[in-house]
Amino acid sequence: MEKRRIKPDKKQKNTFVQMVLDVFQRDPASSFNYKQVASRLGIEDRATKDLIRLNIEQLFTSKALVQSKRGRYRINQEGIITNKTIKTSLVGKVDMKQTGKAYVIPEDKTEDVFIAATNTNHALHGDTVKIFLFPTRKGHKREGEITEILQRNKRQFVGIIETTKNFAFLTPDSTNMPVDLFIPVSKLNGAKKGQKVVAVITEWPTQSANPFGEVIQVLGKPGEDKVEMQSILAEIDFPLQFSPGSEKEAGSLSEIIPEKEIKKRRDFRQIFTITIDPEDAKDFDDAISLNLLPNGRWEVGVHIADVSFYVKPDSAIDREAYERGTSVYMVGQTIPMLPERLSNDLCSLKQGVDRLCFSAVFEMDENAQVFNSWYGKTIINSNRRFSYEEVQAIIESGAGEFTKEITVFNKLAGKLREKRYQKGSFNFETQEVRFKLDEKGKPLDIYIREMKDANKLIEDFMLLANRMVAEHIGKKNGNQPVKTFVYRVHDTPNEEKLETFIQFVGKLGYKMKISSKRSLAESYNKLFRDIKGTGTETMIETIAIRTMSKAYYSTDNIGHYGLAFPFYTHFTSPIRRYPDLMVHRLLFKYMNQEPGVQKEEYEPICEHASEMERRAVEAERMSVKYKQAEYMLDKVGEVFDALISGVSKWGIFAEITGTKCEGMIRLRDLDDDYYFLDEENYQIIGQKHGHCFKLGDKIKIRLKRIDLARKQMDYEWIS
Repeated sequence: MEKRRIKPDKKQKNTFVQMVLDVFQRDPASSFNYKQVASRLGIEDRATKDLIRLNIEQLFTSKALVQSKRGRYRINQEGIITNKTIKTSLVGKVDMKQTGKAYVIPEDKTEDVFIAATNTNHALHGDTVKIFLFPTRKGHKREGEITEILQRNKRQFVGIIETTKNFAFLTPDSTNMPVDLFIPVSKLNGAKKGQKVVAVITEWPTQSANPFGEVIQVLGKPGEDKVEMQSILAEIDFPLQFSPGSEKEAGSLSEIIPEKEIKKRRDFRQIFTITIDPEDAKDFDDAISLNLLPNGRWEVGVHIADVSFYVKPDSAIDREAYERGTSVYMVGQTIPMLPERLSNDLCSLKQGVDRLCFSAVFEMDENAQVFNSWYGKTIINSNRRFSYEEVQAIIESGAGEFTKEITVFNKLAGKLREKRYQKGSFNFETQEVRFKLDEKGKPLDIYIREMKDANKLIEDFMLLANRMVAEHIGKKNGNQPVKTFVYRVHDTPNEEKLETFIQFVGKLGYKMKISSKRSLAESYNKLFRDIKGTGTETMIETIAIRTMSKAYYSTDNIGHYGLAFPFYTHFTSPIRRYPDLMVHRLLFKYMNQEPGVQKEEYEPICEHASEMERRAVEAERMSVKYKQAEYMLDKVGEVFDALISGVSKWGIFAEITGTKCEGMIRLRDLDDDYYFLDEENYQIIGQKHGHCFKLGDKIKIRLKRIDLARKQMDYEWIS
């Protein structure tokens, strides 16, 4: 419904300081005192006139105005108003705090700007806004006022309904939402007190402290697994169900593969082929095949579900897949990008079933040197569906079904990995938190899953296919123009962050070389080996990852820094990533000598896919946090071994050993001393006694309280 869309409030475009400036801009040749400005604004009360006087002084200090005579000002014809030489405004994104104050992160990547709660003018977390900069005060951060909301970040909000006789409020789950939503009784749409719901803002009058909203979906009782997982999805504006149009379209697809389609494809059904996935996987989107050639080399096929055969451009399924951008992997459930008819059935490479694929096939020797490659449409029939655990057992024991073939796969993958590290690829091995759940989704246990050889085996062949496909299309061929393509790119690290990190690990006794990209990668990889199993392992790896840029999708190829690949794309998972589907379509188009496409058409799609990926990662992180808090509910008062995982001016973050359940020890609860933050050295120090809490330190903590709705845990330090 149209009324549910959130648009920038036109009234918010003229906040008070902007209104004052507008008076001068409308008559740039004239000068005014504050009383004349008040008169033109129709303001008579003394307090508001005083505010106008202060705003004029701020505009004069920032050189937006000049003084014509004592007490009278006019617009600065030489300043920002005419030629932009004096910067009094900028555009950025809002980082809202629970207290209502905010910081705006500028698009030009300059210093953040502090916005007092009284100057946010109805902006919310993540909104793109325009701000007016106040004159800089010595010893203070840059400060300003939001003058215009250019784009709202969120359409919908999740929370619990509180009702009275005549009205209701939605109390949001998000700690970044500083105000409740006022919900008229007529807009509850069946919601009852205490229920968790999804609501949208319908209007926000200028003089109102709270936005007005309407309930668009009732999720149910707080604490239930399905309700909480849907709450997380709704919080990131992710669709909670597929549209009837896409479901109908998916249901009409035939499972019978036409014979004429098979004849167009290279047939791999008699070639040894397997899938390797997590034990609980439902969709199998990649397979690998192995064939010994007469010349003694190996033919390795990387076979990817041919989603593009079933999902046509601008179909209902395609439009919805674009909007979702990606599948979301929550604890205990997958929210697929495609209807299950496709993701779990027609496009899932099931054992013993003919399936259509788009494949990258490589001829390589024992050292994984690639001599020839082939790309095209295929049909396969998987010999065996393996789990990672089964393949790992075969690798470690040398015994089991298809041991010979798996041994060859593992050896070739190892060679590919070795070459990648030699060329400067970073070896980030993050630990993954996993849960054992009961039939209702309640966590029974938490464990850490590490990347073993079976996981790396598949990863290395997928990396090979992604790299070679990107190079096949993206590498310049003579004088021919480079074709438009979708790349997965990763920029160089921020030099300042990198230097800070190197200095930090240096204080811990670890040296790093940065003379070249390769030496830096080697230093990082050696560092990860040296800290393995130590108390500082998690802490150093976390900070190391923060020094790196984030990968994203783009039509501009800048290479992938972390992998040390000059060409890289995502070809290997069109079931769960929309960019991979775009890659398949473009690759097939170019293979058939069809006309190219314009970058301008694809770049916005890349930006949208990158944004949806960020949201999916955040949803996955929130689901882990929720399940960790839920797991700890019956353990309040118990004592645990922990590591200090972070420090801030508010307190010490501690992570329980073995489960990685993170919570905060608040500084106000440390009553044995006055503690202050030493940000440069990642530590909290007691002013009187000098007791130090440093990142990576082992401590004992007691679980004090849990706020399940906000996924937060408070700890006490046991001295």
